[in-house]
Amino acid sequence: MCGIVGYIGKKYNALNVLIEGLERLEYRGYDSAGIAYIDNNKLNIIKEKGKIKNLKSKINFDIKSNLGIGHTRWATHGIANKENSHPHKVGKITIVHNGIIENYEQLKENLKNSVNFKSETDTEVACALLNKLYEETNNMNETLIMFQKQVKGAYAMGIICDDDYNTMYAIKNKSPLIIGTGKDENYIASDVPAILKFTNKYIILDDGEFAKINSDEITCYKGNNIIKKEEKIFEGTAEDIEKNGYEHFMLKEINEQPEVFKKTVSEYISNGIDSLIEKMPDFSKYKNIKIVACGSAMHAGCIGKNLIEEFANIPVDVEIASEFRYKKLFIDKETLVILISQSGETADTLAALEIAKEKGCDTLGIINVYGSSIARNSDVVLYTKAGSEIAVATTKAYFAQVALLSLIALKIANSNNLVKSDELKEILSEMRNLPIKIQNLLDRKNEFKNIAEKIYKNNDIFFIGRDVDYSLSMEGSLKLKEISYINSQAYAAGELKHGTISLIEDGTPVISIVTKESIAEKTISNIKEVKSRGANVILVTTEKLDKQSDFYDYKIVVPNTHKLLQPLLAIVPLQLLSYEIAKLRDCNIDKPKNLAKSVTVE
Repeated sequence: MCGIVGYIGKKYNALNVLIEGLERLEYRGYDSAGIAYIDNNKLNIIKEKGKIKNLKSKINFDIKSNLGIGHTRWATHGIANKENSHPHKVGKITIVHNGIIENYEQLKENLKNSVNFKSETDTEVACALLNKLYEETNNMNETLIMFQKQVKGAYAMGIICDDDYNTMYAIKNKSPLIIGTGKDENYIASDVPAILKFTNKYIILDDGEFAKINSDEITCYKGNNIIKKEEKIFEGTAEDIEKNGYEHFMLKEINEQPEVFKKTVSEYISNGIDSLIEKMPDFSKYKNIKIVACGSAMHAGCIGKNLIEEFANIPVDVEIASEFRYKKLFIDKETLVILISQSGETADTLAALEIAKEKGCDTLGIINVYGSSIARNSDVVLYTKAGSEIAVATTKAYFAQVALLSLIALKIANSNNLVKSDELKEILSEMRNLPIKIQNLLDRKNEFKNIAEKIYKNNDIFFIGRDVDYSLSMEGSLKLKEISYINSQAYAAGELKHGTISLIEDGTPVISIVTKESIAEKTISNIKEVKSRGANVILVTTEKLDKQSDFYDYKIVVPNTHKLLQPLLAIVPLQLLSYEIAKLRDCNIDKPKNLAKSVTVE
């Protein structure tokens, strides 16, 4: 949530860097935006409610500035208005902030007699505390050390002090922050894409660290101690985060899935089963698995549960991270905890990781961002090679997560002699051919658009399925509601008669998923029940299970593949159908209302 960017240097105009960075980070929040910059040895602040374009229209880019910090906000404390926008300034301190200060009310009570607060935010309280501490110490390093001791919660901050306009400070705890490096210039940002136009070199601040940043020097601290940091190089390019001719980032990212699949699985199948044995971790010591995640990553985990239990005969529980961290847990050293997160910074998932380690469990992260918090703290990491994902609603990252979970299921099944050699050869062959079959679905966009035109005006749409098809239904439903704002719900098909079927009326769209042969007839029986009550049925099935009948109105047939991989094909039409519906409803597809890409606060 929220995006921050900062620049100090001689090469570029800080105003251009800040706006470029904020536009790259707008997927993290777009309730308001603001910048603070130095002009003629004076600090200026411009803030506006709404999207970056509103802020941009107020800026005079003829001004040349060598230092500035900027922020795009996803509202947490206080409504989305100009007063609650960042940057905040109290006394000599100006800050931008991503995160939540958990004890801000207590801090505000202690400060209220000396500060006239103008906003409802926890950020202004943090700024006021920093100013008070600076007044006491007249030393920014000591101020930041004392601040860390008094503040509870998550924060990544860019800070400017009026007494030194040649320095920018950064401080981090449980919120993402990187420092970009260059010649006679340095940057801060929530994520690399914000500054990729200017540099692909960066260092990562760890929790509890802060940095003093000048145009030609970066000094990182842990308490009073100077610490050395390794400079990293971002592997992607600026083109990776451009639309490349697509109307929306989401459509571009859906269309990148064939290549994402190849990149994600290639190292594990390049030399047949030997590659899988060599590259995948050893799972033999675990008697059960917990998959912990949020949102679409949790839905990927549900697919993983279906596949691992069916093929590997190991019990798997899928836990919502925000529930896992507060419930009584029955886990031990024979439990593997798998954490799934696109950003690697998801707050609840990161907290679940810490709990799992406290309980003595081995942890495995399935992560898209190298060097992220969950990646650094997990015992083992499997990276999804999805590249930068800009659209708030995930597609290709989810796809890569399911791909890795299918490989985990295959590795365990092979290790336990649960898959015969002929079937193993078939699976590996299908993996190599899968990108072609994905592309086949992508090329049928007009088919999905035609179906979307039949149902996009409905305000209630249901998804049903059984077993792995129910897991697919949950992700399909979430994708639709995220970007179209339709009240979309997913139900286990067998549960319809226990109450849900009362919601079916004439013309109610019911997207019914039938890809698993062993339970197909049971699901079809449920489909007939809703059809008989007037439902407008859209059937999603496979070539093998395709049959002419009167129990559906529209049909989407996906190519056959091995059942371990079938969920990867079945999700593609659901993604495209959601996209086309949202487009017909004229929704902001890449940046849905009230949502942010990375949920880095609880």
